[in-house]
Amino acid sequence: MTSGQINPVAKLLAAALIAGTLVLSVDWLSALTALVLEIALLLALRIPLRTLAIRGAFVTVAAALTALTNLLYGEPSGAVHWHFLLITVSDGSVELALAMFLRVLAIALPSVCLFIDVQPTELADGLGQILKLPARFVVGALAGLRTVGLLRQDWEYLGHARRARGVADHARVRRFLGQAFALLVFALRRGSKLATAMEARGFGAYPTRTWARPSTFGAPELALVAAAAVIAAAAVGVSVAAGTWDFIGGR
Repeated sequence: MTSGQINPVAKLLAAALIAGTLVLSVDWLSALTALVLEIALLLALRIPLRTLAIRGAFVTVAAALTALTNLLYGEPSGAVHWHFLLITVSDGSVELALAMFLRVLAIALPSVCLFIDVQPTELADGLGQILKLPARFVVGALAGLRTVGLLRQDWEYLGHARRARGVADHARVRRFLGQAFALLVFALRRGSKLATAMEARGFGAYPTRTWARPSTFGAPELALVAAAAVIAAAAVGVSVAAGTWDFIGGR
C-alpha cells in the first residue's frame, strides 16, 4: 500500500485524529512516541525519502522557533539557569520547550507529508461523496483553490501593465500597495464571474448533484485510520504509564 492509493479523506481523518489527541497534553513523552510511530508509518507508505526530508526540514524549523519562544519566555519553574530582562531560562521552560518542539513535529509532520500527492479534485470528491459535505461548499472551495495559482500570473501582468504606463518607476511601498489593491479587485471580479458561471451550469444543484469520479473508502483507508488510532492510543498509553501525562485542561 502506497500513499497515492489511499483516499485523501482517510489521510485527513488520520491527521486530525493524531493532532486531536496530541493537543490534549503538553508532555514530551507522548509527542516523542507519536513522532517515532509516525515516521515508521510514513516509511511504510513509501513516502519518498527526499520529499520527507525536505518537508520535514521546514517543519523542524517551525518547531524550533516555537520551542525557542517557550524556552525564553515560558513560565519559570525549578532551577533558573539564565535571566535577562524578560527572558528566564529555567528547568520548567527547558522541559516545556522540548515538549513543544516534539509536539509541533508530531502534529505537523503527518499533516504535511500525507498530502504530498493529493490532488484537489480527489479531495473534493471525497469530501462530497464520503463525508457528505454540501456540494456547493465543496465545489466552490475547489474552484477557489484552482484559481489560486493564477494570482502569481496576475501579479506579473499587473506589474508589466503599470510599468508600461509609467506608474511603477518609483515609491516601491506605494507601488506595492497599489498593485496589491488592484490584484484584490481583480480577484473579486473573477470570483464573482466564476460563481455566476458555476451557478448557471448547475454546480450547486441539490439534492440531485452527481459526481464524475466515484470516491471509495475501503480497506486501505480503514487501515490508515486504524494506524492513526493506534499511534494516538500508544502515545497516550506510554505517557500515562510513565507518569508524564500533563492534561492541558488541568492547568
